[in-house]
Amino acid sequence: MIHFGTGGWRAVIADGFTKENLRLLAAGLCRLMDEEGLTGTEIAVGYDRRFLAKESAHWLAEVLTANGYRVTMVNRSSPTPLLMYTVKTRAMPYGLMVTASHNPAIYNGVKVFTAGGRDADQSVTDKIEHCIAAIDPSDIRSMDYDEALSRGLVQEENPANEYIDSILDLIDTSAIRSARLKIALDPMYGVSQTSLRTILATCRCDLEVIHDRHDTLFGGKLPAPNAVTLSSLSYLVTDKHCHFGIATDGDADRLGVIDEKGSFLHPNKLLVLLYYYLVKVRKWSGPCVRNNSTTHMLDRVALGLGQQCYEVPVGFKHVSAKMAETGAIIGGESSGGLSVRGHISGKDGIYAAALLAEMIAITGKSITELYREITDQYGDLVYREADFRMTPEHKLALQEKLFEQKFIPAFEQIERIDRSDGVKIWFQDGSWVICRFSGTEPLLRMASEAETGEQAEGYISLWRSALSLT
Repeated sequence: MIHFGTGGWRAVIADGFTKENLRLLAAGLCRLMDEEGLTGTEIAVGYDRRFLAKESAHWLAEVLTANGYRVTMVNRSSPTPLLMYTVKTRAMPYGLMVTASHNPAIYNGVKVFTAGGRDADQSVTDKIEHCIAAIDPSDIRSMDYDEALSRGLVQEENPANEYIDSILDLIDTSAIRSARLKIALDPMYGVSQTSLRTILATCRCDLEVIHDRHDTLFGGKLPAPNAVTLSSLSYLVTDKHCHFGIATDGDADRLGVIDEKGSFLHPNKLLVLLYYYLVKVRKWSGPCVRNNSTTHMLDRVALGLGQQCYEVPVGFKHVSAKMAETGAIIGGESSGGLSVRGHISGKDGIYAAALLAEMIAITGKSITELYREITDQYGDLVYREADFRMTPEHKLALQEKLFEQKFIPAFEQIERIDRSDGVKIWFQDGSWVICRFSGTEPLLRMASEAETGEQAEGYISLWRSALSLT
């Protein structure tokens, strides 16, 4: 069963992630493109550093070419944003990226992108699932990859230079050069090292790099930049006296930041900082977008700058769609993904890192000083989050309790409740808490924000106790 979540299709390798299912996915996309009158068009395929990623990309191409489609294969492990950029700039109708992003090493998956390099929305993934369900695996056509390559049906390319140049064109390289920044970089054994190194070296930054080799086990850690996984980067920043440290997840569409003091900068704060910088310093004008689990500090800053902040469900396809609809400057999520107007319509940790370097160079202030400048004007909020792993059976039981029985813990002073994506509760004092199921992992996620950490933690604790979570 192939089921797309908020970030594409992901499954455990050798369990759901198999050659047979990859062939089914490719065949399903071919059937959809046939129905859309796209037969014979060109499709981009890429892959990251995960186990079986390159082989999986080739298996996808074997089905695509056998069904009359031409494939542009990115011929080395590359960032997901690079594939999105390729789909956009070459006006392709679809692109496929073999990656499980920040998931544990036992996972792999496929992200689907549509015209313009955008994340496929649910209407598209529903159609692909419907097409897959109608396919008999024994009927799937396939062409040997080397044969397709020799016949010109597959073209192997490396669009990295185009992608890197596009980012260099969007930032103030002269200002960064003049600032002589010292930056610590942790690609987390993923695919950002070449692009980020090239961009930052071009800007004459002094780089300290760790974890840049190819390791399909990601050093035994989750390839997601957070306070726990970036402890080595934190030490490097303080030991080498860097201006800041940056890390990207497995496929480089998310960014993690360590400030000049060696402290982890929550992605919520990064999103607020960059939006503030773009409006206050770059003098851009426009709203911003966040998902329903991301800080409401963004709303405060937007209001203070005479702008509006829009809330959407989790899944970057919703963020990018709302950005396109409203002309928003920036859109992001609490897990570290963000997009900026004028680049690709999706997450890009590499561009976000370059923009962060520009912000520090132009303002001449540290990350801590800049965020204090914001809180001095708009106050501050304390954000807390927690994840709870569960079995499929436990998930079904909780779904029934939350959405059919409409269970709510004994909270006080509730202002309103929204069940459109999980259960989000707003309180009369402006604080909030959300409880929702992950679309990429077997997790129940909770997040809360309030004036104090004790208050935010109390909301999560009450949910946890009421649902008997361990």
